[in-house]
Amino acid sequence: MKNLIIVESPAKARTISNFLNKNYKVIASKGHIRDLPKSTFGITIDENSGEFVPKYSIPRTASPTVKEIKELAKKAQTVYIATDEDREGEAIGYHIAKAIGKDPQILPRIVFHEITKKAILHALENPRTIDNDSFNAQQTRRMLDRIVGYKLSPLLASKVQKGLSAGRVQSSTLKLIVDREREINEFKPVEYWSIDALFEKTIEASVYSFEGNKLEKLSIVNEAQANAIVESIQGESFSVKEIKKVLKNSKTPPPFMTSTLQQTASNTLGMSPKKAMMIAQKLYEGVATHEGMAGVITYMRTDSLNLSKEAIEGVREYIAHTYGEKYLPKSPKIYTTKSKAAQEAHEAIRPTLIGFTPQVAKDYLSGDELKLYTLIYNRFVASQMSDAQLESQTIIFGGSKTEFKATGSKLVFDGYYKVAKTNQKDTLLPPLEEGQKVSLDKLDFKQNFTEPPPRYNEASIIKKLESLGIGRPSTYAPTLSTLQARDYITIDKKKIAPTEVAFTVTQLLEKHFYDIVDSQFTANMEDRLDKIAQGQEDWQKVLKEFYDPFIEKVDEGKNTIASLKVVKPTGEKCPQCGDGDLLLRKGRYGEFVACSNFPQCKYTKNMGQKETPAVEKSDEKCDKCGADMVIKDSRRGKFLACSAYPKCKNAKPITPSKKLDIACPMCGKALEEKQGRRNKFFGCSGYPDCSFIANFEPTHQKCPQCNYMMGKKSLKSGTFYECFQCKHKVKVEE
Repeated sequence: MKNLIIVESPAKARTISNFLNKNYKVIASKGHIRDLPKSTFGITIDENSGEFVPKYSIPRTASPTVKEIKELAKKAQTVYIATDEDREGEAIGYHIAKAIGKDPQILPRIVFHEITKKAILHALENPRTIDNDSFNAQQTRRMLDRIVGYKLSPLLASKVQKGLSAGRVQSSTLKLIVDREREINEFKPVEYWSIDALFEKTIEASVYSFEGNKLEKLSIVNEAQANAIVESIQGESFSVKEIKKVLKNSKTPPPFMTSTLQQTASNTLGMSPKKAMMIAQKLYEGVATHEGMAGVITYMRTDSLNLSKEAIEGVREYIAHTYGEKYLPKSPKIYTTKSKAAQEAHEAIRPTLIGFTPQVAKDYLSGDELKLYTLIYNRFVASQMSDAQLESQTIIFGGSKTEFKATGSKLVFDGYYKVAKTNQKDTLLPPLEEGQKVSLDKLDFKQNFTEPPPRYNEASIIKKLESLGIGRPSTYAPTLSTLQARDYITIDKKKIAPTEVAFTVTQLLEKHFYDIVDSQFTANMEDRLDKIAQGQEDWQKVLKEFYDPFIEKVDEGKNTIASLKVVKPTGEKCPQCGDGDLLLRKGRYGEFVACSNFPQCKYTKNMGQKETPAVEKSDEKCDKCGADMVIKDSRRGKFLACSAYPKCKNAKPITPSKKLDIACPMCGKALEEKQGRRNKFFGCSGYPDCSFIANFEPTHQKCPQCNYMMGKKSLKSGTFYECFQCKHKVKVEE
């Protein structure tokens, strides 16, 4: 062995090994092999210079790897650092050199954006050295995060709840989620009415203007106003006032970068950002292909939209051959990112082998790998195809006082839609002539209410973080994972909701550490890190300007911030000391009971380890298996369960359902008020033959639009009747 190449991952090492001869040995560091210690702060401040000095150490788990690399490095003629070309990769390479006793500024450093034979051989012919500015930018980020996490997290634990953590990107992201929930909670619906018509039995149109005034979405604010317009319309005759046809181009989308890949994978494939990045990592590091092992996509942590000249030439040739010349624009398409700091990598995410099409790849990749690869491949090809063309159609129907507008469109040329599938469907309007009389066949008017802003999902919060400049491509997925692991957020059906403790922590940080949750401050810090990487800012100065005022606030907060811990008395005495009151507390792993005499008495009981209550017998028999039914207790009260559990899982409430004097709108039998697992609901007494169910109270009120049953629903803005069938709402007058 003459040469040693050191990479991060074993998969990457195996792929690169396939491209090289016996003169090269490729070994993986398995990630970071030198870092700030986990058990101590790991940062000291020099008494003389005032400089921040990180105390790096080699974790015990990395010691065998370091020993092996050291032994191989001694025998090697040349040692190459081949970690990823971003700041994290630069730092890993720097620490590898330090760990094996080499000067980081002397060891040759090779970089590549794809793991193919051509790219690796080209990198070996053009080595450089470790970029010290990029390393310092990463080192500064690491130390800033350690300062915030190590100094602020214990304060949160002492004032709110054990197990909490804080972080620059994490806490500002949490504030965005909490702020959105506050908006939703404070939202007050605004009433508006829509008026729609059907002309010539097929053309759907919406009211456009009345008495010369254009009507926007919220222009018609009450039923009286809507009735006045409708009454006027019923006496009018209509004709075609104006026809417009406009040819529009649907621009090709740019290739993926990290944020857009995570957003699209979430929206179209239902993949979490974390899962999408794990699969992308594997596709980058190497999989089996029709040409052997290779990385089939370029580096997936990037905020660049650049494409190499060779990649563009290859895909243009593929487009012309596969789809024809009309799908190939005259010149290549060039994309630029809106991010002023796009520099983490030199290329967008694209396939490395244009011949490894999704049709070929299906024989080599697993299901999720193929889905993500197809997404990346098709997006790249589409980015260099011709624009799609659509014809937008508008018809204005005019009466003496009122105008209606109908819109439609048709696809004239599919262009990149040929590859990037779209939900675009033709909505053709029939051929009409200006001045032509038309029949008004149907008129509908409907009460509506404005909706609150939606909760963030994983795709939309990443888009928001990107737009504000919070974090970088590599931080989006880990940030969301950390918030979820710390029970700050829950993700249900893709929607992100903050927990109760998230509001408490955010409120505390807003009051005492506003910089930590301020998106502008966090984005400015990212800009300063970028300047460090560009050699335009001193990293020690950045640390000092943050550290001094921050530590002063932490020290002050230890004495001035009031405790926000959630403590509830249970009404019971401690069974261990007999004197203290038992208190319900919240900890990192959920609720638990503890003695008020702590620390003198250390009695605790996990709420998940309650003693099994004695089983009470009942006179009822199971209507499924005939066994005795027994009375059991739960957090929601007592209920009947089959004694043959778990063979028979029949269960039902002890309290019989309460019958209402309202008939089921589906079958006519009496409706019942029932108790569900979470809340009460209303269902038909004819269940299971009749499946009518409602989660708000049915009434005798009939819907004015469809004559179906309406239920009563209370919102912050007032009480409404809502139709169970068409969802029409009518406000209940006080």
